[in-house]
Amino acid sequence: MQNFWKKLNKPFFALAPMADVTDASFRQIIAKYSRHGQPGGGPDVFWTEFVAADGLMSPGREVLRHDLRFGDNEHPIVAQLFGSRVEKMEGAARLCQELGFDGIDINMGCPDKSIEKQLCGAAMIRNPELACEIIRAAKRGAPNLPISVKTRIGYNKNEIDTWIPALLAEDIAALTIHCRTRKEMSAVPARWEHVKEVVEIRDRLKVDTLILGNGDVKDLDDAKQKVAETGCDGVMLGRAIFGNPWLFDQEKKHVTPEEKIRVMVEHTKLYEELLGGIKSFAIMKKHYKAYVNNFEGAMELREKFMLCTNASEVEAVAEAFLNTHTLSK
Repeated sequence: MQNFWKKLNKPFFALAPMADVTDASFRQIIAKYSRHGQPGGGPDVFWTEFVAADGLMSPGREVLRHDLRFGDNEHPIVAQLFGSRVEKMEGAARLCQELGFDGIDINMGCPDKSIEKQLCGAAMIRNPELACEIIRAAKRGAPNLPISVKTRIGYNKNEIDTWIPALLAEDIAALTIHCRTRKEMSAVPARWEHVKEVVEIRDRLKVDTLILGNGDVKDLDDAKQKVAETGCDGVMLGRAIFGNPWLFDQEKKHVTPEEKIRVMVEHTKLYEELLGGIKSFAIMKKHYKAYVNNFEGAMELREKFMLCTNASEVEAVAEAFLNTHTLSK
């Protein structure tokens, strides 16, 4: 097994998988502007959006395959899957190995009710036996890839003492802990002291699984502070990436509003090129509020962008604004 995890320098910083956010187009923008693969650049690990194992094994899989697109400049990249049917997970893992992914991650933390109805995501916390069977199925399907898990500290309450040892017993390569329960969603602050507890459990059990913390991380400085406080091996950053594809560049200290607008246009063009016939243009618009803010006229400009129906219109609105406004630095 080629375990890329063992080659990473610690601490490492990963891009969180976020549905309808970290798609192929945005990951390409992040790779470019965070200078992935260059000194001081990142992220150290990319994740895809999560993809249904059942869907990948169904007749409609060609549409879902677009969620597994990635470029040569995104390695190492992990395919995140969710599923509760052992044979489907095994098949989906086999597919991911064939597609050239560097690893497979199983989502056992998503609180979405439609996902939980399938006994997937956070519902796995309530069924450790099935969770372990799913991990083993992924290992059978992709024997050459490291298998990891992303989960929460519990379902309705803190279940670290029972849930985490069950996962670690499966000899997974990495474990990402979102330090809230499923019940809490994102309504309370992430409690990073629980990441430290998970690290202590890992050390006590004497397993090699790498521990990543996740939740409310503002930037790389904040991530490094959390590593110092908890002893975790790495940190996964999610919402902080909105409107900030420079997030993982440790040398980039300031981004101007004009830079953000121009990269937003580039992002929009790439989205249309890669996903235009597959995903709704409205999904791209979710990024506009994050790209366009904190300068005079930002609200009015956002409103114009939200009325656009394609990348050409977005570019025209942006150029008209930039030609008539001098943005403060």
